Amino acid sequence: MALTISREDYVMHRIHSITGVLPVGYYMVQHLALNTFSIASPEKFNSVIEFFEGMPKHFLLAMEIAMIWVPLAFHAAYGLLIINRAKNNYFTTKYKWSENRMFFLQRASGVAIFFFLIYHVISTTVLKYASGNAEIIKYDAWAAKLHNPLLLLIYMVGILSASYHLGYGLWNFCIRWGITVTEAAQQRIQKISGVVFIAVTLMGWVALAGFFMHKPLGTPVAPVSTEQAPNTNVGLTR
Repeated sequence: MALTISREDYVMHRIHSITGVLPVGYYMVQHLALNTFSIASPEKFNSVIEFFEGMPKHFLLAMEIAMIWVPLAFHAAYGLLIINRAKNNYFTTKYKWSENRMFFLQRASGVAIFFFLIYHVISTTVLKYASGNAEIIKYDAWAAKLHNPLLLLIYMVGILSASYHLGYGLWNFCIRWGITVTEAAQQRIQKISGVVFIAVTLMGWVALAGFFMHKPLGTPVAPVSTEQAPNTNVGLTR
């Protein structure tokens, strides 16, 4: 790591760090928490979708752009620049420190998340807006998708990568913003980051499990009323 850093890099690094926590990190945790409604029932999961879809379309789109996509795009783009500059030494030196391991895994998880999010966003949000059909992000569609073992694995790895990236990001954020100055404080936040990583991963995987716990809603079939049913006794004699 370079011993000196320009003021521009210093400021950009701080902005990159904070966007990873707020709003991107917060949104990820909130998003996974709402997805755990899949455990309750298909109707409960769909009610979350319908709540957001019930908002005025221009307001929802503006909120997504300002609070999610712009910060996420900046965090991803500048993150790729950081990865390009990085010089990993965990595998090439004898210094197998936990910080070096986290340094490598943070960048590896960032690359994994980048490609995962491209697929996830295109196959959900972009497709929903392009088709005007919110059914593609409701319970039945997700259940059908995740019963494909390859896609299930992709989502499990994607959640694992994002959870680790957030957990380590909290540790890095506290150091970069001067919240944890002493070595003892940094060790404490490192333990907290580990707990966050495990908790968010489990929450995301529980949400995935919910799509295997219930029968899809399907298309309801209206029952035939007795008034419309054919009279099979017509023309019959004892």
